Amino acid sequence: MIWYSRAGVAEIFYILAALQIALGIYGLWEGLRWLRMARRRLASHPGFFAPRVALVCPCKGVEPGLEQNLAALAEFDYSSYEIFFALASRTDPAYEALRRVAAKSKPKAQIVIAGRPEGCGEKVNNLRAAVEQIPADFEVLVFADSDGRPPRYWLRHLVAPLADAKLGAATTFRWYLPDKGGFWSALAAAWNAPIATLLGEHRSNFCWGGGTAIRRQVFDQVQVLEYWRGSVSDDYSLTRALRAAGRGIRFVPECLVPALHDNDVRGLLQFTNRQMIITRVYAPKLWAVAGLAHLLYCATLLCGVAVLLGAWASGGTGLHILLLILAVALLAAARGYLRLAAVSELLPAWKRKLLDYGWAWTLLAALVPFLYLVNFVVAAFARRIVWRGVHYQLVSAHQTRILFG
Repeated sequence: MIWYSRAGVAEIFYILAALQIALGIYGLWEGLRWLRMARRRLASHPGFFAPRVALVCPCKGVEPGLEQNLAALAEFDYSSYEIFFALASRTDPAYEALRRVAAKSKPKAQIVIAGRPEGCGEKVNNLRAAVEQIPADFEVLVFADSDGRPPRYWLRHLVAPLADAKLGAATTFRWYLPDKGGFWSALAAAWNAPIATLLGEHRSNFCWGGGTAIRRQVFDQVQVLEYWRGSVSDDYSLTRALRAAGRGIRFVPECLVPALHDNDVRGLLQFTNRQMIITRVYAPKLWAVAGLAHLLYCATLLCGVAVLLGAWASGGTGLHILLLILAVALLAAARGYLRLAAVSELLPAWKRKLLDYGWAWTLLAALVPFLYLVNFVVAAFARRIVWRGVHYQLVSAHQTRILFG
C-alpha cells in the first residue's frame, strides 16, 4: 500500500515537473523577447510629440527619500509641464516637504488639498481633486507616485506614444531596489519583478498608477472620474475604463521607475497581501490564473521533495528526482537573470546597485512563487487592506468602505 502511494506521488511529480520545465523553457523565450524589446525601445527615437502636460503626484506621509523623489519630478527635460501635488490635508507630514519642493521647482508646482475621502481610497480622492482643478488647456495628464525616482528623460518618453491619438494610454512600471538591504527587502524586490515583465508588446497591458500618460480628451471620454468613484485602486479602475472603451495601453519599458524600498517581514506581507487582495477584487480572472500557476509551481517542488525523501528513505539516491527539482528552480532563476539583464540596460544609472543585489532577482526568483501562494490564499478570504495607515474594506470594485485611519 505504501509502495503504491509513493509510486502515485512520483507519477504526479513527473507530470508536474514536465509541465513546469516546459513552462520554464517558454518563460526563457519570453524573457529573451522582453530583453530584445527593451533594447529595441532604447535604440528608438521617442519622436517629437510634446504637448502641454499636467503631472499629478498624490502624496501621503513621509517616506525615506521623499524630497529627492519629488525633486526628480521637477527636473525633467521637458519644456511645457506643470506639477500638481495632491494630498488630503495640510496636517499631513508630507506637506512641508511638498512646500519646499514646490518653492524650488523650475516648472510651476502647486499643492492641491483634497480633503478627507468618502467612500473611496485616499489616493483616488487626491487624484480626483487634482484632476478637477487642472485647467482645460493641458492636453495630457501624467500620473506619478511619490516613492519613485524617474530619470530626466522619463516624461518625454512616456508622453511620446500619445502622438497616436487612437491610443488609450502609455504606461510603465516600478522596479524596486533595496535601499539599506536585508533579506526581506530583497524578497520584496524579487516579488515585484515578475509583474513588470507581464507588460509588453501585446493587448493585455494594464495601467500602473505611478507612471501613466493619457490625453485629457481620452480621460474624459472614457469617464475615468466615474470609474474612480468608490474605488481604492486608481490604476485598475483606469485600466477598466480604457478596456471598456476599447482603448489600447502601450507599455514604455524605457520609462521603468526605480524605487528605493526597504521592508521587514511584516511590511512585506502587508504590501504583497494588499496587492493580491486588490487584484482579487478588480481583476478576478487574472488573480485566478496567476494563483493556479503559482500553486502548480509550488506543488511541483514540494511533491519533488517528498518523492526525494522517500527515495532516500528506501536507500536510493534519487539523483534524477533531485535533477528535476533543480531544473525547475534553475529555469525560474534564469528567467530572473534575463529580467535583471534587461533592467540593467533600462536603468544604467542604477547598474551598480542592480548588480550588488543581483542575487535577489535570480536566486530568490525560485522562492518568490511560495510568497505569491501565501498572498493568493489570503486574498481568497480577506477583503480588508491597510494602505499608508488607512484601513479599508473592499466591498467591490465600485465600493470601498473606510474603516479607520
